[in-house]
Amino acid sequence: MSALVATFLGSAKSRLLPPSVPFRFFAAAVIFHVAVWVALLLDPAGAVDFRMGLGLPLAAVHLLALGVLTTTAIGASVQLMPVATRRALHAVWPIKLVFWLTVPGIAVLAAGMAAAETGVLVLGAAAVAAGLLLFALIFADNLRRATGLPVLVAYGWSAWAALLLLFGLGLALALDERTWLLPDHGNAALAHMLLGGFGFMGLLVLGFSHILVPMFALAVAPDKFPSLLVLALALAGLALGAGGALAASRELLAAATLFGLAAAGGHLWLMRRVLTGGMRKRLGLSFVLVRAAWVLLPVTLAVGLAALYGAVGANGPTLFGLLLFGGWLLTFLLGILQRIVPFLASMFPLRPGAGPPRLLSDVAISWPLKLHAACHALALTGMAAAIVLDAPMLMRAAAATGLAGAVSFAWFTTDVLRRLSWELAPEKA
Repeated sequence: MSALVATFLGSAKSRLLPPSVPFRFFAAAVIFHVAVWVALLLDPAGAVDFRMGLGLPLAAVHLLALGVLTTTAIGASVQLMPVATRRALHAVWPIKLVFWLTVPGIAVLAAGMAAAETGVLVLGAAAVAAGLLLFALIFADNLRRATGLPVLVAYGWSAWAALLLLFGLGLALALDERTWLLPDHGNAALAHMLLGGFGFMGLLVLGFSHILVPMFALAVAPDKFPSLLVLALALAGLALGAGGALAASRELLAAATLFGLAAAGGHLWLMRRVLTGGMRKRLGLSFVLVRAAWVLLPVTLAVGLAALYGAVGANGPTLFGLLLFGGWLLTFLLGILQRIVPFLASMFPLRPGAGPPRLLSDVAISWPLKLHAACHALALTGMAAAIVLDAPMLMRAAAATGLAGAVSFAWFTTDVLRRLSWELAPEKA
């Protein structure tokens, strides 16, 4: 086993949070995942050519970006970062407060968007902003105390900075629905999307890949220099993209895409080397999704570049958003989440009399994941075709398929949590 894996797992149990803390975030993400497809199912015509504006499609976008992706990222970060950095969190209650601010806030925010009630929207946005700001403080404190793992820490600080920018711009967009604060709402919304997708979430995905992929493949982590070079390319692309969006500059956005493609190529090269050198070759269904997400990353950027020049039809920007959030990010996180949930469950101490330590295969059933993977692939393909063909009925069918997959994934997660509820030792007060 590699030194990285030993470092990550060594004395990890002493820094594990109470199981109810990370798993409450994962459970919320699973519920929001179902809600995303329900919202799309209720308004397929609006989703086909969605750009911006209040309504169910905007609610679906934020249920995905905040409810599924960000909630999963928070739950994973607060558990994995202390283990990876060997620096335990000072207290658990701030993480619980993050949950009670962000999760109800996301629900209120999405409801306000769906009903076009700006007052409700602003209330939800304020709660989410407060929760994300508190998370940013917790995350920064853990990064500040970290020693070693320079690549993960560099990606972490970069994601932290993107989160602060995302937080400020998102709050401004919410207030702009009532005050017309921003000079151009559409440009700010595009910058907000890029900071969320490629900034906060994208950088976390790239950073944690340097830990999780080697850990699951039993491989050596990528070298420091090429990893930081990929980060530099990604940050250059992000800065050009956000600036180009705010300035409505197609040239800057095109340059940002080229930097992004270079960063994506470098990252995929590093990940391929990890898997090639890994001791474990059969990584299961979860890495089928991870590999699919890796393919979707450069495809997303290429579609974004084509959309800038009108080469993918009138709904090109909508297709780009789908591939960014529903393609690359969602596919990757669902692949990793189905691996992390039973992995963490197998690490927590058992209650007396619960039997011997569990194997991963004993923690969860697999058939819901197979059904989910098939439905997820069909739903994404159907949605992409519906956007290109401007076909609401095809979008409705794709959303129904995605909903079936989301319910299957929820079944898997519920099964793990059900087993945990009676096997784990009671949490300390």
